[in-house]
Amino acid sequence: MRDVRAHRASSPLALTLAVAAGLLAAAPATAAYDPVTHRSAPRTWHVGPGQELATPSAAAAVARDGDTVLIDAGTYSGDVAAWTQDDLTLRGVGGRAHLRADGQDAQGKAIWVIAGDRTRVDRIELSGASVPDRNGAGIRQEGTDLTVTRSWFHDNENGILTGADPDSDIVIRRSRFFRNGFGDGYSHNLYVGAVRSLTVAGSWLSDADTGHELKSRAARNTIVANRISDGDATASYSIDLPNGGRSLVAGNVVVQGPRSENPALVSYGAEGLTNASHTLWVVNNTFVNQRSSGTFVALAEGSRARLVNNLLVGPGDLTTGTAASRANRRVQPSTFVDAAAEDFDLTASSPALDRGVRVPARWRARWEYVAPAGLVRRPVVGRTDLGAHELR
Repeated sequence: MRDVRAHRASSPLALTLAVAAGLLAAAPATAAYDPVTHRSAPRTWHVGPGQELATPSAAAAVARDGDTVLIDAGTYSGDVAAWTQDDLTLRGVGGRAHLRADGQDAQGKAIWVIAGDRTRVDRIELSGASVPDRNGAGIRQEGTDLTVTRSWFHDNENGILTGADPDSDIVIRRSRFFRNGFGDGYSHNLYVGAVRSLTVAGSWLSDADTGHELKSRAARNTIVANRISDGDATASYSIDLPNGGRSLVAGNVVVQGPRSENPALVSYGAEGLTNASHTLWVVNNTFVNQRSSGTFVALAEGSRARLVNNLLVGPGDLTTGTAASRANRRVQPSTFVDAAAEDFDLTASSPALDRGVRVPARWRARWEYVAPAGLVRRPVVGRTDLGAHELR
């Protein structure tokens, strides 16, 4: 994927148009002044019907570094924006604020292009992004560092698409990605470029159209306590880490659907182990393969992988590569409360109870997924159970 980092300067034309449209008149009459930094203190902007700023794009034209934009819940049809400010907080109020593309895009890239650094996005829903190069995203991340919480991305060509930035950390928690992908295999539910680190926790990724549910080229990956499920979609890998990297995949429920176009659930190093670390720990996951054959964890030659305490449901090999493996067990769907409904809590008679082995502290599964998009601390109840959930 090409590098999609953007120039960072605010557009003079955008500022001129904002003044002409009367948007700057919506600014507060006064803003607190900080005598230490010699700057105006951060401000809070309120967006929505009946507010002085009716749309998020209006806020993008007037906000400054460090500001907070509170967007009333509701649907903002065709409203797209480029955010160039640093240290912004963009938050839905009273529920999720839904940005629906409806044929529009910012810079030919996305519903939101985020070029500022250290942006926080909370309770936002982005859907329908489509652009001529088939890489339309809910968010195109071009700045350094992004934190997304409690947000939904669906029916876009990519849910989130980031460029390469060795100083950038991407954090996604308690969010949903579903039905993203153009259908060509090059666009995905979540696609993170060569950044410093990616963390995905307590989230539900599902129903990708031909592409991967999660693809990351990050140097470090922490993928914990998620539900990653294809449903009846034609998704490819459930988790694709094509360049390796220091990675922990722990406490996830991963369900490969019957129509998946790739037989592997987790793929590591398929495009070359070009990241500095080749270390992968796969710990206390519940892997379900609904195809007639497959591989649960596909490893490139040279991987330093440890597969520990995982539950395997359905046919397929544990791995295609060389890995140190302990306490991985194949079980039947009856091991779980309701496997057909993707409830993979253990029953009291499960053969997975108290069968786990000890894992070094830094690689342990410390969190459990909670439907539909959340996580809780995994309890310590005697010896560790196998799989993604501990019987309480």
